[in-house]
Amino acid sequence: MQKIKMVTPLVEIDGDEMTRILWQMIKDKLLYPYIDLKTEYYDLGLKHRDETDDQVTVDAAYAIKKYGVGVKCATITPDASRIKEYGLKKMWKSPNGTIRAILDGTVFRAPILVKNIKPMVSGWEEPIIIARHAYGDVYKGVEFKATGKGKAEMVFTDENGQETRQTIHEFDEEGGIVLSMHNTHKSIRSFAKACFEYALGEKRDLWFSTKQTISKTYDHTFMDIFNELYESEYKEAFEKAGIEYFYTLIDDAVARIIRSKGGMVWACKNYDGDVMSDMVATAFGSLAMMTSVLVSPEGHYEYEAAHGTVQRHYYRHLKGEKTSTNSMATLFAWTGALRKRGEKDGLKDLCEFADKLEKAAINTIENGTMTKDLALLCEEGDLNVFNSEEFLDAIKNELEKML
Repeated sequence: MQKIKMVTPLVEIDGDEMTRILWQMIKDKLLYPYIDLKTEYYDLGLKHRDETDDQVTVDAAYAIKKYGVGVKCATITPDASRIKEYGLKKMWKSPNGTIRAILDGTVFRAPILVKNIKPMVSGWEEPIIIARHAYGDVYKGVEFKATGKGKAEMVFTDENGQETRQTIHEFDEEGGIVLSMHNTHKSIRSFAKACFEYALGEKRDLWFSTKQTISKTYDHTFMDIFNELYESEYKEAFEKAGIEYFYTLIDDAVARIIRSKGGMVWACKNYDGDVMSDMVATAFGSLAMMTSVLVSPEGHYEYEAAHGTVQRHYYRHLKGEKTSTNSMATLFAWTGALRKRGEKDGLKDLCEFADKLEKAAINTIENGTMTKDLALLCEEGDLNVFNSEEFLDAIKNELEKML
């Protein structure tokens, strides 16, 4: 077939460890042969981030603002052990957190469902889509150690120089730790609007949960803004669409979700969404079967896998061993970005190719060919358990039948 031509580049954001290996395999086997792939490339591998003092992460985020669509590989957020392993200058912040803060978007995460892998929660019949606020909270937190006796305070200085102080804690000689978080009314409203719009587009109920009974200002503000926006702008549209907006405490939401049939969009604050998306992904089958897209208020999109860099498999790969690493979420990051690029540029053939590639990947698994993590969850016999490269080759064979 003639290669599909692209008009506008995708922002391609490379990453770390085993997912970086899969990233290249996907391009070589499933993209380059069929698409005249046009990207603006940014290397967010940990060493390059360190070399650029993390400026490359900022540049990548602004490139998404410029071109409208990006696709990102999984990256390392370094801890103390990673500083030693990579010889880093400092403990750089989460690249995802940096990009999300610049785009001020909402992350929507949904499981990839295949008929031969049943959810661990037997009552779940439909996907549960996590909507995660992508700004502020602990990801933009300021923290320090109190190294002895003293008082920690919060201080707000208004534009006229007037100070408001509030004591956080008075420490004894042993000291302790302090964390400060923030959010903005503008970002919370953008988050709420994105969730209401997404739920309407998907025609699914929207659930939102915080802990406003404990956090009577911070979390209560989230709840109030959601309620105000719903009543003023979305109530009539929701009723017309036959869907519901439902608020409850985060702990009650968890219990209700477990007992539900699924099918809702579950909106969560930043940290809650980080945790709950992993829980939902694992319960539906595998973290490697969870899609993730960051949507900004301006309509910019960044697609990525919801999982990490698969460190354990990467170390085996470095020893020359074959791994059976599931590449589905990384592949669906590419297909999601290509489809959105096609939609924005009016390229029907690019959208259709993305659809066919996703269908080929799902068919491959449903026909019994899969990676080891999925085989352990599959209830059917006569499975073909392939290594990382063989699995992508099997998807390619299925794709060729459709083209």
